[in-house]
Amino acid sequence: MPKVSVLNMQGKEIEKIDLSDAVFGIEPNASVMNDVVKNQLANKRQGTQSALTRAEVSGGGKKPWRQKGTGRARQGSTRSPQWTHGGIVFAPKPRDYSYVLNKKVRRLAMKSALSSKVADNEIIVLDAIDLDSYKTKAIAEMLKAIGSEKKALIVLDSLDAKVIASANNIPGVKTSQVNTLNVYDILNADKFIVVKGAVAKIEEVYA
Repeated sequence: MPKVSVLNMQGKEIEKIDLSDAVFGIEPNASVMNDVVKNQLANKRQGTQSALTRAEVSGGGKKPWRQKGTGRARQGSTRSPQWTHGGIVFAPKPRDYSYVLNKKVRRLAMKSALSSKVADNEIIVLDAIDLDSYKTKAIAEMLKAIGSEKKALIVLDSLDAKVIASANNIPGVKTSQVNTLNVYDILNADKFIVVKGAVAKIEEVYA
């Protein structure tokens, strides 16, 4: 059973807690995590790319020159793909890139991502994040105190507008709640910072 230290905002250890083996202690499955990350990125694609085919380009109704006798190659339209201002061959059109993955696969990927952060010592559990006001400096000082000065994901146990707004001003720092947590954000962060109350909720959902 993994055991981690619980820190306060000043970076001092308060206690140690045990994490659930079923959520934070499994053998990470790299293949499943890769599948889920690809799925998330595909689902985010807008799919709005569009170009005109030769049927949609204006003009080109008249044959440029007669079929025979000019010494040039035969042409039927100035809007064929080989002409300047012609249509695009196999032009991309708006489409939906999203697809659905099995629920068990998504759950396994989430537990694998969480377990990989524990295995790599990239998880930091905080007792709480208390801000009196909207203060980016307070979040920046907290991150420095706990040794997280690169990309970080802060997971809150409840919606806290002060923390979210204060963290949004720091490049590379992202906030999330338990119900919006996803595999891509976890793996993309150098440090997975989670409030103690959120740990219990994560274990309740995924155990």
